[in-house]
Amino acid sequence: MTASGALSTEQAAWIHGVQRAVVDNMEQAIHGKRRVLQLVFATALAGGHVLLEDVPGTGKTALARALAQSVEGTDSRIQFTPDLLPGDVTGITVFDQSANVFEFHPGPIFANVVLADEINRASPKTQSALLEVMAERQVTVDGTTHRIDAPFLVIATQNPVEQAGTYRLPEAQLDRFMIKTSIGYPDGAAMMRILQGLNRDQDDLNPVISTANLVEAAALARQAYVSPLISDYIMRIVDATRAATEVRLGSSVRGAVALSRLAMAWAACQGRAYVLPEDVRELAVAVLAHRLVLEPEAEFDGVSAVDVIGQVLMDVPVPEENPAE
Repeated sequence: MTASGALSTEQAAWIHGVQRAVVDNMEQAIHGKRRVLQLVFATALAGGHVLLEDVPGTGKTALARALAQSVEGTDSRIQFTPDLLPGDVTGITVFDQSANVFEFHPGPIFANVVLADEINRASPKTQSALLEVMAERQVTVDGTTHRIDAPFLVIATQNPVEQAGTYRLPEAQLDRFMIKTSIGYPDGAAMMRILQGLNRDQDDLNPVISTANLVEAAALARQAYVSPLISDYIMRIVDATRAATEVRLGSSVRGAVALSRLAMAWAACQGRAYVLPEDVRELAVAVLAHRLVLEPEAEFDGVSAVDVIGQVLMDVPVPEENPAE
């Protein structure tokens, strides 16, 4: 399947089928969290990265492994600790005495899906090394650049409860993540399925697509049509976050670009070749909320960034014309 120009209806339907197959497969390991799985898959298509803020034991590692196995890719897990060094993430160059040459030993970042567990426990220097790889898709060690194969998705986690001994992610680093979301605890029905399936091996899922299919789907999703009306709607939402009285620092330009790109991938995953205002509204909290810096008085009054985005979506008029035209 190849594409030229705009995304066609047939190509959008193919992406929808790919998304449904992968999410259905992942649900064998992650029960009752279909929207989160859809959101993570769409982020992978859009070329972004995910920040999960969750308490331990909610399935973050299982989610990363399930996605990698579903697309026949590689996965790795990096446990971030205060003594973790940048080379422990990116890799190091070692001198081979027998061959009299320096050899690069790649770090765990060289995988299709990388789980950066408790990223806020590592030093800022190590955090920066990871975030540089996320942005550049490459590692430079001793003057030599090593590319990371596509697809490449980092799922970073941080624990919102235990903050002792952690390094808060600066706003500029939070801005590197396309979305911030959480898995959360399963509901009663999902919990029953988990408990009743304890005797079944769910560690190894069969792949349903190849990494080449995922790369092709991502390239096609980038061709979804975004009308000037939708772009203007996104711009007005971002501007409104900057003008809100509760906000000291609103969404960046990167946030607006991320919302547009994710909306394109989300629309394609729904089987549409064009973006609707509903796509933007569906994704606004996940994409924009973590980029806002609230005024101290607003935080003291219990206002959250999610509340601000919700009010912005109520205040900004929704385009009425057909965005497909």
